[in-house]
Amino acid sequence: MERRNFLQSTALLSLIGLPFSSVLTYLEKSNEPIKPFLLPNQAPLAHNNGMDIRVWVRNEATNGLFSSVECAVAPKLMGPAPHAHKELDELMYVLEGTASVLMGDEVVEIHAGGWHMRPRMIKHTFFNAADQPLRFIDMYFNQPFEEYLEAIFHQLTPENGYPTGSEKKGIEIKKLSEKFGLIRFDNADAQKKQIMKDYGLR
Repeated sequence: MERRNFLQSTALLSLIGLPFSSVLTYLEKSNEPIKPFLLPNQAPLAHNNGMDIRVWVRNEATNGLFSSVECAVAPKLMGPAPHAHKELDELMYVLEGTASVLMGDEVVEIHAGGWHMRPRMIKHTFFNAADQPLRFIDMYFNQPFEEYLEAIFHQLTPENGYPTGSEKKGIEIKKLSEKFGLIRFDNADAQKKQIMKDYGLR
């Protein structure tokens, strides 16, 4: 019976595109009981005329299976340069506004109440092309990616001795990118600038 359950679980997880190594990791971790937890409601995250994140579910709270953050983006604001992830799969749920997401060479719009899946190894980015704020939940599978975002948004800041564009900050971002398997593309900065020009972003 245990062998049959293992094979059934492996087959089901393989159907949703997880590599066999990730399936084994999932099965191993899913045998550990996850403790219940409550996340009290909070006021919507403010974008402060830029972009910010707030962690809701930590990877460690789900035995490494899942984590999620809330993200707030000011109107007419560009997100990160186009990139991909070696292992991370992302699922977005838009709470407020409209998210524009570049997937490969196509831009799709996700309106409030909509979902969007960004599988690993596909070039992507997001931005807010609207005149209204954007707020969404991002869910992360296979990595504690909330740790990367916390470092970028709340630790590697000018207030903590990491001026924007400084070599010191660049070195730390490179280390984080390698640790979390971010794939950078040679034309990413040029593509980001073109998106900003096309959509009137800052």
